[in-house]
Amino acid sequence: MSPLAKLLEAALFASSRPLTVGELVTLEQGAGEDAVRAGLAEIRDAYATQDHGVELVEIAQGWQFLTRREYAEAIDRAQFALRPRRLSPAALETLAIIAYRQPVARLEVDEIRGVDCGAVIDKLIERGLVDVVTRGEGLGRPLLYGTSPQFLEMLGLKDLDELPRLDELSVALQPPAPTEPE
Repeated sequence: MSPLAKLLEAALFASSRPLTVGELVTLEQGAGEDAVRAGLAEIRDAYATQDHGVELVEIAQGWQFLTRREYAEAIDRAQFALRPRRLSPAALETLAIIAYRQPVARLEVDEIRGVDCGAVIDKLIERGLVDVVTRGEGLGRPLLYGTSPQFLEMLGLKDLDELPRLDELSVALQPPAPTEPE
């Protein structure tokens, strides 16, 4: 492996969160984004061909080492990994609305859910899953909310384009059709 790839590997190994290419560029003076991307590809290929238990994955707009899927269940059973606290159904519903409608005002979330979502949104911000992304143009210039990079990391997504399309979800969430007896 090249010296830059080894430096990138060490930085990614030491980090508890995905690192962006922009962050990785700062590791070595004179290394541009193209060199860093080439180094990341070198690391990813090395880990893929040498049959390691971890892999380098592009996730949450950055790069991170993750356990390979085939070993995740055993590690989960052994409870080595820290588990994030579960979200309540209200928090999941609110988070889904924000993810699909962002940037979205609290009033719009309230209207969709039919209840006041202020406390739930505050909890999602506290947990780092939602951020205030801008202000709206309407009366009082309301805060508009969107998902955070931590949201992408939690779901294992590279970016929001990897969210399932709404039409795919509606099909997946339909109850199965009753089967007729033969």
